Amino acid sequence: MRLAIISDIHGNLVALEAVLADLKTRAPDAVVNLGDCVTSPLWPRETFELLATLKIPTVRGNHDRWLGEMAADEKSPTVRFAHDALTAAQRCELGALPATIQIDAGILAVHGTPSSDVAYLLEEKVGDRLSLVTKETLAKRLGATTTGLVLCGHSHLQHMAYAPGRRLVVNPGSVGCPRYADNHDRHLAEAGSPQAHYAVATRRGARWSVDLIALD
Repeated sequence: MRLAIISDIHGNLVALEAVLADLKTRAPDAVVNLGDCVTSPLWPRETFELLATLKIPTVRGNHDRWLGEMAADEKSPTVRFAHDALTAAQRCELGALPATIQIDAGILAVHGTPSSDVAYLLEEKVGDRLSLVTKETLAKRLGATTTGLVLCGHSHLQHMAYAPGRRLVVNPGSVGCPRYADNHDRHLAEAGSPQAHYAVATRRGARWSVDLIALD
């Protein structure tokens, strides 16, 4: 099985189109989207409309949830921009996405952690940057999750690491948001480059190989 993993598009239509074009050359068996689909001062509605044509299984990110449940005056400027660009039905559709997706018996897709869409799974704050957590911390955050492959986003940082029990955790990075514009911790989760990031995981027997991809 070859699974393409995208996350944190954040309304960057151009970056999403670049990823989709690259995916055609890799011919994955399936694609999963880990959420935070449209919020940014770019192309919220156009990104939503393109994703709607693809019918990709999609996890609800914290930004997707905020669009569905927050009042307009509670939102940051970029989230308000996306709110105003979308219809009420589109906002409701994003808010109603599932918090997690069990792709099969061996693959779990989440946005942040299995229990939270605003917590990081692979990283923790060290000074003014995010750093990889220890395997003990990773095991604690995974809790009772036993699947062999766990997919997460949220941090925008492209990482992979093993947790105890041979559980492989993969963050594909952000398709469309290499840094924040209006977050008070905007330097915290910078990708370090403006490329569009995603990943492809390939299962051979019980083992996984992972390509971490960055596109111009």
